[in-house]
Amino acid sequence: MPHPRRPPLYNDRVSTAKAGLRSRLPESTATLVRQMGVISAAALVVSNMIGTGIFTTTGFLAADFGQVGPVLLIWLVGALCALAGAFCYSELGVNFPSSGGEYVYLTQAFGPTWGFMTGWVSFFAGFSAPIAAAALAFSDYLGYFWPQLQKANAKMSFFDGALELGGAQLCASVLIAIFTIINLFGVRIVAPLQNVLTATKIAVLIAFIVLGLSAGTGNWDHFTMTTTPTSTTPLAAQFAISLFFAYFSYSGWNAATYVAEELQQPARTLPRALALGAALVAVLYLGLNIVFIYALPLEKMKGVIAIGSLAAASLFGPAVAGIFSGLMAVSLVSTVNAMVTIGPRVYYAMAKNNAFVEAASHVHPRWHTPVFAILCQGVCAMLLTMTSFPDLVLYIGFMLNFFATISVASLLIFRKRPGWQKLKIVSFAYPLIPAIFLMVGTWMTLFGFTLRPMISTLAILTVATGALVYRFRLRPSGGQA
Repeated sequence: MPHPRRPPLYNDRVSTAKAGLRSRLPESTATLVRQMGVISAAALVVSNMIGTGIFTTTGFLAADFGQVGPVLLIWLVGALCALAGAFCYSELGVNFPSSGGEYVYLTQAFGPTWGFMTGWVSFFAGFSAPIAAAALAFSDYLGYFWPQLQKANAKMSFFDGALELGGAQLCASVLIAIFTIINLFGVRIVAPLQNVLTATKIAVLIAFIVLGLSAGTGNWDHFTMTTTPTSTTPLAAQFAISLFFAYFSYSGWNAATYVAEELQQPARTLPRALALGAALVAVLYLGLNIVFIYALPLEKMKGVIAIGSLAAASLFGPAVAGIFSGLMAVSLVSTVNAMVTIGPRVYYAMAKNNAFVEAASHVHPRWHTPVFAILCQGVCAMLLTMTSFPDLVLYIGFMLNFFATISVASLLIFRKRPGWQKLKIVSFAYPLIPAIFLMVGTWMTLFGFTLRPMISTLAILTVATGALVYRFRLRPSGGQA
């Protein structure tokens, strides 16, 4: 299939420094090959989506609602939002096949300051905070064997529990430090390990669902049981806030857009891969939550991070539960390793394009890795392990939802431009699909601002600091905002 004609958007809002950088770089005749089909692209989506959230958040949802219906419904709504977002990103990805995702969408729609802030936010909310969350979850699952490693047993807390320090934080920091150091020496070591860990993660989840429902000693009566919710917020408002947990769990649905230039027939392959990947993960997530509720009444789930360990103990007894707890901890190691590896490459690529702090573009002459970017991310992630786990997840969900919402909004702008390639799935009942995503994203953001002021204030500070860094340190002379 011929390469889709690029719309005349690249002449708009391109900074002087960016153009100057291109002029200094030698032209390359090498091109990426379109060799990835639907199945391979869908597998990429699945491996990116399945992470910390499904292992940790159901206990917080049980505490928020106290009813089974909203707990399961929120996973379904999260899946529909991920699917709607995936379709919108498909169209963006087809038109910008090698652009770097949100960076180019927001740069072209709203200016380079917004493009820079996607990388800035990725550093904190896209990678460092999720690394910290995954490492803390890993520690909590190890807490099945050594209780002092559970977050609930933190020795010290500050600012009314907003910051904590104990065995969980130390264990999580050690895990982050190990993979940060390993990644300094290149991906040759971590790539084979990542393949094994990802395969293990998926196998563990499937086995847990199948064995839990076929051989576990659960009780279907748990689906009719209720408990007193810890939240006094009205249901509609609480649903919007709790949806951040699901959004965090489903993050990664846009993964295939970053390899759009390597997809066979991207206009057909990309939406199918994103839809298939999101649908498979949604089925897997719903299946896991059904197993969790089958294993435990909501009362026993409330506020539990290592929900898999607790459910496994109830279904299979302590001996088998220990095996599953260990395997789930290994699965979380896969998540930590993947993000420690990928994150610095994102900062490096943006820094090379003058869209991130310049030091992130430095590559070690011997190891050929972005050492500065790797180390900065590792230190930031270790510091974030001291954050309250629910607050950490809400912060991640808030920031990712905010920028994904703005990126989908850019689609409404681009579709008015001549030469834009429109996908049939997005054109169906247009603007229904982007409108669904935008309405839910806006709804979540508004309630996030009003009901979680600390989290929303931190999010505003993150974005504002990024804007200031760009304008006063990186903005080229005469460049546009």
